[in-house]
Amino acid sequence: MELLWRAERRNTLIAWPDAVNERLDQLVAAGIVAGENINRSHLLAALVAHADLSPEFVAGVMRDYRALNSNALDEANRSAAEQWPAVRRPGPRRDSRRSKTGGARRDSDPSAINDAR
Repeated sequence: MELLWRAERRNTLIAWPDAVNERLDQLVAAGIVAGENINRSHLLAALVAHADLSPEFVAGVMRDYRALNSNALDEANRSAAEQWPAVRRPGPRRDSRRSKTGGARRDSDPSAINDAR
């Protein structure tokens, strides 16, 4: 028996408001505070896997989402951010001293200025 969280993966592109993205970070932080080994992908998968499939539930969730005030969600996110640890953002980290191609930038090494002349 294969555990669902270890099953084959599929990438999904999601575009949503910044406040919703912040809310996801706060949910991950809540999981970390609770002692869970958690990331955005696993949290979203868990929420979808446990969501009620009834049309009434889905319709109600959509109506509630469409009625949400973005300022209220922003404020709730800020309040949670003050209490919980910061969540590592997805994606690669850039070293400010490195170029986009991965090599050291010429302007990050003072000696490179003399070499370039």
